[in-house]
Amino acid sequence: MNGYKDIIKAAISDFGRNKIRTFLTSLGITIGVLAVVLLIALGLGIKNYIKQQFESLGANLITVLPGSGFGQGFGAGLINNTKFDEKDIKALEKINELKYVVPVFFKATSVEANNKKEFAYIRGVNEDFFKLRNVKTLVGKQFNSSDNQSKAKVAVLGYSIAEKLFESPENALEKTVRIEKQRFKVIGVSEKKGNSEEDLSIVVPFRSTYGAINPDKTFWGINLGVESEKDIQVAKKKVKDTLLKRYDEDKFTVSEQAEILSTINQIFNVLNIVLVAIGSISLIVGGVGIMNIMYASVTERIKEIGIRRAIGATEKDILVQFMAESVLLSAFGGIMGLLIAIGIVVIVRPFFPLSINLIAVIVAVGVSSFIGIFFGVFPARRAAKLSPIEAIRYE
Repeated sequence: MNGYKDIIKAAISDFGRNKIRTFLTSLGITIGVLAVVLLIALGLGIKNYIKQQFESLGANLITVLPGSGFGQGFGAGLINNTKFDEKDIKALEKINELKYVVPVFFKATSVEANNKKEFAYIRGVNEDFFKLRNVKTLVGKQFNSSDNQSKAKVAVLGYSIAEKLFESPENALEKTVRIEKQRFKVIGVSEKKGNSEEDLSIVVPFRSTYGAINPDKTFWGINLGVESEKDIQVAKKKVKDTLLKRYDEDKFTVSEQAEILSTINQIFNVLNIVLVAIGSISLIVGGVGIMNIMYASVTERIKEIGIRRAIGATEKDILVQFMAESVLLSAFGGIMGLLIAIGIVVIVRPFFPLSINLIAVIVAVGVSSFIGIFFGVFPARRAAKLSPIEAIRYE
């Protein structure tokens, strides 16, 4: 052989003799790489989506949750029996660094209106909720402090729940919705957020939930807002000191936006590893397919191998030739899988923030090439070890 160019030309020439087999052999690697890249893109997309939702809340948000909250297991925190009440709200309102103090009552339930019954999230909050969470109305208005003090039965609907109940946001104004047998008048509909929880929410004054909806007069959590990012650490300490007067340290968690996002990123890093491991199964299956085809190719070309050995080709030449064919098949499949994945990401990206990073590209091309080498070495060694005389005599 006269160098790698000749080896590659010979490999491509052999592929051309059996195009269908070449395509089917590469297809396994193509599907495997496609699966791995799309799963990585999905993991990154989910992380990007959650990050966007958090960023939309504003950088200067502090959250008070029951139990360990996000810090040591979100589920464990929610199971905790700690519940906040208006005493906590009044105490926190005395902290100078806090611009907004928003109690949050949250409940998933069914809502009835216009002879329809739909699933929705009920949020009992105060008037500062709209400013803190950057919620704007598409039509109508938001409730104010007087509505909360008087326990007015008024509601601001999320965009999606307004559409489901009344066909359009405009139709929802001045209509009545029934929540837990209580009637609320719709005074506004919020702009579409693109978040199902936000868009399916019905926001009402927290004191209006007292009774059938919130008989304990307690809150699931508390959202706090500061004027400047530099005030966050001071505010957090004061909030914690204030709550420690009523609760043990393990009964609540005070978290800032960055801490929650960091915890979520750690979760998704583990999730990405799991997703890649699942997708890698397809790559292994594709590699086994290449090994089987290369073994078959060695058997078909035994006489050709014998002739090449007879005219001077060494064991190394034969080994390199078959290894090159295996690697080229894998690399071709890997590149095809990567291109298809990029195409899918480009199509889906306007609707969901899928993302392909450098790691995904390296995994796609690198792993597919490695599989070609790993699974190609066994049939290549078998071809290289054939005796020239026996190979020429082979029928």
